[in-house]
Amino acid sequence: MITFFVSIALLLAGYFLYGRLVERIFVIQPDKKTPAYTHTDGVDYVPMSWQRIFLIQFLNIAGLGPIFGAIMGAMYGHAAFLWIVFGTIFGGAVHDYLSGMLSLRHNGISLPEVVGKYMGVGFRQFMRIFTVLLMVLVGAVFVAGPSKLLANMTPGYIGVTVWSIIIFVYYIGATLLPIDKLIGKIYPFFGFAILFMALGISISMIYRGVNMPEMSFSNLHNMHPDAGSYPLFPMLFISIACGAISGFHATQSPLMARCLKNERQGRRVFYGAMVAEGIVALIWAAAAISFFGSVGRLQEFLRENGDNAAVVVNTIAHSWLGTFGGLLAIIGVIAAPITSGDTAFRSARLIVADFINYSQKSVKNRIIISTPLFIAALGILQINFDIIWRYFAWSNQTLATATLWTVTVYLAKANKFYWISLLPSLFMTMVISTYIMIAPEGLGLSSNVSYIIGSVCTLVSLAVFVHWIQKTKASQFPVRN
Repeated sequence: MITFFVSIALLLAGYFLYGRLVERIFVIQPDKKTPAYTHTDGVDYVPMSWQRIFLIQFLNIAGLGPIFGAIMGAMYGHAAFLWIVFGTIFGGAVHDYLSGMLSLRHNGISLPEVVGKYMGVGFRQFMRIFTVLLMVLVGAVFVAGPSKLLANMTPGYIGVTVWSIIIFVYYIGATLLPIDKLIGKIYPFFGFAILFMALGISISMIYRGVNMPEMSFSNLHNMHPDAGSYPLFPMLFISIACGAISGFHATQSPLMARCLKNERQGRRVFYGAMVAEGIVALIWAAAAISFFGSVGRLQEFLRENGDNAAVVVNTIAHSWLGTFGGLLAIIGVIAAPITSGDTAFRSARLIVADFINYSQKSVKNRIIISTPLFIAALGILQINFDIIWRYFAWSNQTLATATLWTVTVYLAKANKFYWISLLPSLFMTMVISTYIMIAPEGLGLSSNVSYIIGSVCTLVSLAVFVHWIQKTKASQFPVRN
């Protein structure tokens, strides 16, 4: 149990120590009025308590990522624990905090607008299109997935189509209604339920004295059953996204940036929610290996059940937590993706509204923007998007990389210590460039060639950044003969 407890301790220490350091580097302005007060509209800009915002933010960014992603990531072995811990502290939490605070500092604007302020007009236009498409895809997928799970629970009574309609109607309400009327009321309950389920699983592991996985130098190798096709780098760092770092988070943070009452609360909400998600991911990765006894047996169980992580969650929850655990499993497996899908549509609405500078105070304006988004999602639901979904994980991490580079440029322009985001920017650049070269759904190149290309892309990115830094300094302090 040493590895598990040390990992939890490191995540908590990361929040209190490194999180405070990042906050000091950013330099908060606790006396500055936040957008919740300067732009109050009763719809999206609504002051709320930080405790409620924390639970909403946690559920927005979590979905199934820290549960399913952690379970599938555990197939690679004990190295997953290192990525969850250090990825969360130095990557995901930095990414979430700085992107959220930049949105807060700029009146709660959406991610593409933040990117545009620091990366230029061309990149802003690309991010507008990229993020809206990603949000619509997330919304559509999180209609189909929960609908199938619910239909399996109600065979002969309610089918996939009916459940899809029910979920879609809820999405429409969550997208159009003021944030405190629906999301603000039910999200805290679901967020608490997921945290409580994770706590219950961790207590069960300790109480039952299960053989928790211990990490050592001898078991940090790739344990994936098809290690040749799925090398540890970069596959593990794409598989576990929400439990370590995820670009989707940066699209959700502006929703909460519009509701925070004080900049001092930013670390609790943005950095804190990411650390909480990392803890949940750590618990489920440990539980998946501990319950079945080894990484190999977990892999065998997943193979027998079509690599369906939901079956793993259901089996562990029922076995260790009983009937109540089964109820929590339903909430975790079904409610979690639904509550990520609805905010995906809400984010898409706000991204488009920010783009065309279209007020969202009236419900008519919200309907005008949301209708095309819902129509597009319905279109996606009519096709088999399994192949498209393969690219979602890579697209998600690509978005995280772009966000990290944006906050790095901001820190450099503000003459702040930019290394806190530059290092994770370079690492994630290496991850996404290598992945698209080596992955079966990418170019499918050999490992050696992919690593070389990934390294070149990373070095080129660093060279461009260094050149920009030198050029910026030269323009600010011209040399005089």
